[in-house]
Amino acid sequence: MAKSKRATLKRVVLAPRAVRQLRRVRSVYLVGMMLSLLGLVLQLNRGAGTGRQVEIAAVLLAVFSALFALAVVQLWRHSRTRHCGTAKKFAGGTA
Repeated sequence: MAKSKRATLKRVVLAPRAVRQLRRVRSVYLVGMMLSLLGLVLQLNRGAGTGRQVEIAAVLLAVFSALFALAVVQLWRHSRTRHCGTAKKFAGGTA
């Protein structure tokens, strides 16, 4: 059973540049989520006649949430690969 669990969790080794880019865009996705949520709340408070804007804000919130989750999962999976020098450096180990 342990072997099948390992088969589903593949190791991800990212280049140092890709790790830096993921760390940068993670904050952009988080800000996008917050702004979309703010827009959604403000549109819901307006009341009737804002159906289209609410749909757009909800779609943007879902997209930014998915992108943020994907970036976090990729960074988490990368940090689990201890044989990679980049992962060791970001985890605080010696490369």
